[in-house]
Amino acid sequence: MQKKRKLIFLDIDGTLVPERKPPSALAAEAVGLAREKGHKVFLCTGRNVAIIGKEVLRLGFDGIIASAGAHVEAEGKVLFDSILPEDTVQECLAVFHGYGIFCRIESPEGIYTDPQMEALLRMEKPDRTGRELIRMQREMEEGLSFQPYDRYSRCGAYKICFTGTDPGRIEETKKYLGDRFHYAAHPFSEGSVCLNGEIIPRGIDKRKGMELICSWYGAEMSDTVAFGDGMNDYEMIQAAGVGVAMGNACRELKQAADRVCGSVWDDGIYFEFQKMGFI
Repeated sequence: MQKKRKLIFLDIDGTLVPERKPPSALAAEAVGLAREKGHKVFLCTGRNVAIIGKEVLRLGFDGIIASAGAHVEAEGKVLFDSILPEDTVQECLAVFHGYGIFCRIESPEGIYTDPQMEALLRMEKPDRTGRELIRMQREMEEGLSFQPYDRYSRCGAYKICFTGTDPGRIEETKKYLGDRFHYAAHPFSEGSVCLNGEIIPRGIDKRKGMELICSWYGAEMSDTVAFGDGMNDYEMIQAAGVGVAMGNACRELKQAADRVCGSVWDDGIYFEFQKMGFI
């Protein structure tokens, strides 16, 4: 049985919960029991804090890495908070809009979107691989996070997401933004004509958030375990002492991981926690 305290980092969508569903009873039990045994458990998500959701937060965590590393907190203390200045946000929007690409702005207050982007999202038909699309469609149905762009406070943002139908046009934007931002883009689902993506300032990612939390606890990266399913989890999976890819993870992440557990639909986290001696 694993006796040394570990710092365990969990992605949310496709890892802790499937497609905007609430955490399962076994997922909740895994988090609670691991903490009872002295391990520290953290959310490590691309979502911003405003849309993590009460059903996830009520499980109880020792900290949060949100907005793909732009916001980091432990034990209720904010360790890092990096917001893009508004002039940079407007520059990015101008570049994307100039190439006919629609955007979603993730600010501390919430998410604001171009109406054309919302129309594209509603038209898409997800399959089982389209977890991100399913999540966003449900958010729109629930009115959880999507607000019209004209309500945006213009006080800066954590990151900018985009949706487009032409990969060539997305590639063209890198001439203006690629030196400052890391791009992550992928189809919504197999056969989808829409590409969903995000740009994150270079130097900010989930791995950096993990390093900050380790430093705060006086722990080493070798003491960490990270669970994820998508390519925005790649850095943390590679950097963790043990990187675990979900059974439903993309092929590239599985290749980078130390272990592959069951899928999110089969409570992979719970059973992997058992195998690793955390519960």
